[in-house]
Amino acid sequence: MASIERTAYPRFKRTLRPHTLHALYTPTDAEMAFAQGAVRSRAHQLSFLVRLKAFRRLGYFPKLSEVPTTIVSHIRSCLHVEQAVERRDEEPRTLYRHHQAIRTYLHVTAWGYAARRLIIKAVARAAETMDNPADLINVALETLIKERYELPAFSILDRMVGRVRSVVNHRYFHPILTRLSQADAIRLDGLLNTEGHGFRSPYQRLKQLPKRPSLQHLQDWITQLEWLLSLGDITHLLADLPPLKVKHFAAEARALDAAELKAVTPPKRSTRMRCLIHRMRVQCRDELALMLIKRMQRIQPRGKDEREDLRFRYRERTATLVSLLAEVVTTSEHAASDTQAGANIRQLLTERGPATQLLEACETVIASSGDHDQPLLWRYYRHDRHALFRLIRQLALRSTSQDQSLARPVHYLLEHEERRSDWLPDEVDLSCASERWLRLIYGMHQGERMLRRRHFEVCVCVHLAAELKSGDISIVGSEEYADSREQLLSWAACALLVADYCQELEWPATAPAFVARLRAWLTEAAGQVDAGYPDHEQLVIDEHGQPRLKKLPKAEQRASVRELEAAIHSRLPERQIIDILVNIAHDTNWIRHFAPLSGCDPKRERALERYILTAFA
Repeated sequence: MASIERTAYPRFKRTLRPHTLHALYTPTDAEMAFAQGAVRSRAHQLSFLVRLKAFRRLGYFPKLSEVPTTIVSHIRSCLHVEQAVERRDEEPRTLYRHHQAIRTYLHVTAWGYAARRLIIKAVARAAETMDNPADLINVALETLIKERYELPAFSILDRMVGRVRSVVNHRYFHPILTRLSQADAIRLDGLLNTEGHGFRSPYQRLKQLPKRPSLQHLQDWITQLEWLLSLGDITHLLADLPPLKVKHFAAEARALDAAELKAVTPPKRSTRMRCLIHRMRVQCRDELALMLIKRMQRIQPRGKDEREDLRFRYRERTATLVSLLAEVVTTSEHAASDTQAGANIRQLLTERGPATQLLEACETVIASSGDHDQPLLWRYYRHDRHALFRLIRQLALRSTSQDQSLARPVHYLLEHEERRSDWLPDEVDLSCASERWLRLIYGMHQGERMLRRRHFEVCVCVHLAAELKSGDISIVGSEEYADSREQLLSWAACALLVADYCQELEWPATAPAFVARLRAWLTEAAGQVDAGYPDHEQLVIDEHGQPRLKKLPKAEQRASVRELEAAIHSRLPERQIIDILVNIAHDTNWIRHFAPLSGCDPKRERALERYILTAFA
């Protein structure tokens, strides 16, 4: 049975405040006159009004014994009836007549065959896109209330929703099972067997949780994605299944172990496992993209930190390089010819060490003396290079706009993964890179303009992480990093909903009339805001037309406020944490979020106590 706490099924509140009693349960003059015309004795008038107000609030007739005494006492005081007068249960025929009178007075139709057909259609339509029983019960409640039908008992709604949901789900289960090839069916069943895999089945591997974005975990998750993709193409199998259904079926499969899943019928088992594989692929891509972003975000601050350290550590090296430059200039001036000058300079540089060490020292000094740290990132990037290349090859990257300036460098990067030389041919457009990166990447080698491979790789990965984070680059098959336009409804699907949407708004359904109504509504709202602008002391519109909010002045706390706070603290009893959790659970019912994924009541003994103790621990 679905948990009633997770639905909108109307019930009496546990605690009723005075203003709530006055607003919801105070009989009006018309209701008082209606009760006096329907029954004669004061005791029956009290019972009649209790039923009337309860039905108006709940939508169904509760037993008189279930109505809180505070409501009965409030209605009794409104009737000016003595405390000795109690509510009474009428005879069945009298009770039936009173119920009919109350329904007629409130223009509500009794629960019956028409109401059953109405909610079956509404729930069947909703069950095509959602699966949680509590949500489907809420759809049924909304439909009944909108059409002014009496609400049935919660158990009736729960049984009806369960049957309709089961029928709709089976319509999805069987086609997926029939589309499965024999090889796919054998592969799925093999995931549930432990033979040759120790004590755990491969199905347990499907439910692995992401870990911190370390290099080893990055490699592990790339391997996990490769394994998930090796389980076969399932996109066409789930093409007719709504995304919410996929998520819910996957969550149910994740909550079961291999033995429990074997006990499920084949259509339901195959659908749940396919949904779980699909969701884990999506989640794996999301986690890998997040790891890529975090890895690059960790690399860049290291370059900045090293730049600061270099400013102190390489002062002596800077002096050495400056002295070398002075010697080069002196040698060049005293040489008899340019040929002699070149030979002397080459000999001087050879005596000072290999050219690669001198170039590396020059780049280090340049990086430490400037404000850019791009030249220092390679030494931190090279440890992640292999994993990042594996990751980029596994993720299907697409630009979310017409700008393809980064797509070409990424493709060029993958083409030259095996290159180990320091230079690459200048055959790609790097318009996506900043000016600092361009000055670092481009250089002259053997008389030609070429790309420094190391800096080019770091540049592409840095920009790729930035554009993934901003949404300019999307990942096919992802959710967090997918193209948001593909997650929207198509216009063909939206066009079918326009009439109902306009009817809910009570706006015209034609385009010109809708635009005119919207323009008039916005103009009216803007006029109200403009009219109230002089009264807003904190809101200021500057000379550029931009609204600004002033900082609120800090109000000085009055002595009476401090005295009141001290008095409250002196009278408040000391509470333990577990007492606070119990009180808040009573007031807000936060423990409903610990219920099973199916939306049903928990089967554990003393479940509420276990939830509170878990939160306390």
